[in-house]
Amino acid sequence: MNFAAFNPVLGVVLIPIFAAALLAALPGYRLTARLNVLASLATFVCAVLLLILPRPTPGPYVLVDDLNIVFIVLNTFVGFTTSVFSASYIAHELETGRLTPAYLRFYHAMYQTMMFGMNLAFVSNNIGLMWVAVEVATLTTVLMVGIYRTEAALEAAWKYFILGSVGIAFALFGTILVYMAARPIIGEGQDAMIWTLLIERASQFDAALLNVAFVFLFLGYGTKVGLAPLHAWLPDAHAEGPTPISAVLSGLLLNVALYALLRFKMLMTANPGAMAPGTLMVTMGLTSLIFAAFMLYRRRDIKRLFAYSSIEHMGIIVFAFGMGGPLANFAGLLHMVMHSLTKSAIFFAVGHIVQIKGTQTLDEIRGITETHPALGWGFVAGVVAIAGLPPLGIFMSEFLVVSSTFARQPLLALLLVFGLLVAFGALTLRLTGVAFGEPRGPTRPAEASYLPMFAHLALVLVAGVYLPAPIVVWFQHVAHLLG
Repeated sequence: MNFAAFNPVLGVVLIPIFAAALLAALPGYRLTARLNVLASLATFVCAVLLLILPRPTPGPYVLVDDLNIVFIVLNTFVGFTTSVFSASYIAHELETGRLTPAYLRFYHAMYQTMMFGMNLAFVSNNIGLMWVAVEVATLTTVLMVGIYRTEAALEAAWKYFILGSVGIAFALFGTILVYMAARPIIGEGQDAMIWTLLIERASQFDAALLNVAFVFLFLGYGTKVGLAPLHAWLPDAHAEGPTPISAVLSGLLLNVALYALLRFKMLMTANPGAMAPGTLMVTMGLTSLIFAAFMLYRRRDIKRLFAYSSIEHMGIIVFAFGMGGPLANFAGLLHMVMHSLTKSAIFFAVGHIVQIKGTQTLDEIRGITETHPALGWGFVAGVVAIAGLPPLGIFMSEFLVVSSTFARQPLLALLLVFGLLVAFGALTLRLTGVAFGEPRGPTRPAEASYLPMFAHLALVLVAGVYLPAPIVVWFQHVAHLLG
């Protein structure tokens, strides 16, 4: 086989959608669970090949560059590890009767459809196609959030659908406005929606039209990112959907909307007459951080707790990219990767804890390190990492965000540190009881693999201690591209 002629982009996009069609037709849990893992692994391998093989030439629909390849590799890796976690998690749901075999077939098919939508959004060179792909990913997660068919799950899915639809409508209007700004310069038709052509000619676009477009795009995709006050769908979706979907929502789907925002931010910075997008991003990011940090103290549901933690960290990431510059962009990129790995690892642990205890209520979960040491200490490591303690990777990324902000805007840095300390206090308070309190509730043995959780935590630890030079150079180049 001529590997040089192989186009891994096709694998990244086509494997999930073909797997989805096959999974929709196949009966039986064991077979479909294994096929789901196999398809996710094959997609991840294709993503890794994008790092090795020559990249395809940008076309009217497909683009692979230094920016989106970070998202693609991260997306497919977490998609693979989550599929492994999902196999044991969903088996338990089947045994307890929470899911039926028919719903399991639907679940696995939707999982791969969701991966297809996210991967397509990342590789799209057409801003209209990217919008469609984000919508596909959103609709599939809406269906998966409501898969338990309880009143609370259906309400959460409906809220997610309504708010997500409003957001995606704003994003569509913003996309149309970008097309209208590009049309007089590039011409009618598809060319005025191709990203590589847009960024080349962006300096000639009508700045006023771009300004209005970015506001709608930021509100639209910002809803998907989970920024306050556009976040209302996110806690309910996490609390009522299957835990593997919580891991995917926090670790992956939020990044898809973030990627779209970064693309349009680059378009704005390429036009000298357009407004600086950083001000809006910094404001919303800081608001989300501080709001979510205080809300952490009021949570009584363990999955809602970490949903608000996701809002907090997406606020940090958007804040960093809003500050801009080589160091802040580098920190934002690193924090995005570390958050995806850490938060998905935490949800892996939370999923097993909830199944063991039979509840999501924090007051009824105690002493997990005593009853289930491996699971409990893995959970502790995840919370320590997400709280930003050294030597784990999130400490490094937060340190870079804070230091770069102090050098340019000391007052903003003080607000940033304040939000981080408030969130740290809330997480420490919750961790103490769940991990180290007097054991409470069922203590049945956990029949699960902890490999995905510890694999993520190991990567976060390594990143906090040492980042290989090629990754540093790669991230520095992407930080430069982001402006």
